[in-house]
Amino acid sequence: MSDDVILKAVNISKQYRLGLVGTGTLSHDLNRLWAKIRGKEDPYLKVGAVNDRSAAATSDYVWALQDINFEVKRGEILGIIGKNGAGKSTLLKILSRVTSPTTGSIKTKGRIASLLEVGTGMHPELTGRENIFLNGAILGMTKTEISSKIDEIVDFSGCQMYIDTPVKRYSSGMRVRLGFAVAAFLEPDILVVDEVLAVGDAEFQKKAIGKMQDISNTSGRTVLFVSHNMAAVKNLCTRSIVMEHGKTVFDGGTNEAITFYLSRNNMKIGVDLLDICDRSGNGLVKFSKFHIEDNENNRLESVLNGDSVIFCFEILIDYSLNKEIDVDLGFSIHTEQDELMAVLYSSYQNENFKVSSSGLYNIKCSVNELSLNQGEYIIKGRILCDKTESDWPKLPIGSMRVIKGNFYKTGNLGFEGKSKVLIKGQWDLN
Repeated sequence: MSDDVILKAVNISKQYRLGLVGTGTLSHDLNRLWAKIRGKEDPYLKVGAVNDRSAAATSDYVWALQDINFEVKRGEILGIIGKNGAGKSTLLKILSRVTSPTTGSIKTKGRIASLLEVGTGMHPELTGRENIFLNGAILGMTKTEISSKIDEIVDFSGCQMYIDTPVKRYSSGMRVRLGFAVAAFLEPDILVVDEVLAVGDAEFQKKAIGKMQDISNTSGRTVLFVSHNMAAVKNLCTRSIVMEHGKTVFDGGTNEAITFYLSRNNMKIGVDLLDICDRSGNGLVKFSKFHIEDNENNRLESVLNGDSVIFCFEILIDYSLNKEIDVDLGFSIHTEQDELMAVLYSSYQNENFKVSSSGLYNIKCSVNELSLNQGEYIIKGRILCDKTESDWPKLPIGSMRVIKGNFYKTGNLGFEGKSKVLIKGQWDLN
């Protein structure tokens, strides 16, 4: 392990038993013990299903992680991305010593502070101030060291009013604020953050990302960051790995990692969106298909900026309705790195749809003079029924390639620039 490598994962694997804990495990434990006494390999390391949550179980055991290898250098901010159930949180728990690997080893230099779940490490009966001292003691800090940081921690968390109130009375956002402030300001060598920033508001997320950048740039400390927010990963991380079914499938630059991840999960035009497993909502109305077409009903994969484009959604209602429901359909356009470019709901224009029977329905939204610069974009969607979330697929429902067109109606196609949005102006000289 070289001097600039602060964390090294070597052949990390983690196996779990499916079903009820304790059912038949004594015999398995005895078999493992007998194999160990005889100097033989653990018999259960040869079995186990791949970690694919959407597939039916074929074994009593599953490999949540398999053969994970990577190194993290001092001062590096490593992003870890992947779908739900890919093994990201399990990996961070192993790195944080919350659980141990089935095989492999972790080599680290220095203290690790973790923020894995809302309220992790917080005793609900203790006050915020008492929890700060408790967490500092767990990290191996003296009372004097913690006292010297406590004012900064409280100020950063924004919980001054409640700092002497038991944590059990905090909201989830307040717990995350205090937990992150404690983890960041008590100067760990490695800070592990797992998705919890999504609970905080926009102002706190901005502060937290800035603090993580400061930790890395000025203090030379290392950050491991898990998030489904690709824009945050892109802005924060210097390098990223992509996980899939408990394995690392990409390790490299963050932009390349995000593109790789989105390309593997992007939905092609016309596919059955009902196959998406990772979605939220009550399921009353769901996206079934999506495509883009022009004014002549030709399906498109590429569009010219400045042209009109029609976003076409097929939705499914497979329940018997006993009343008329109000359907509000929304979609958003993102870059390949998941940066939000635009969002539009039918309700924004008072165009909600009244539906009273089950079946397939087609909803179209025409956008005149598409004002996006050339590039690759992904489309996401969400449906509300009677103002309640009905369907929100977590993966893109489609993609769109924008090609340079006659946006300014001048024939001038030579405009360049990094801006993703194109605007027109009225020019005058007096």
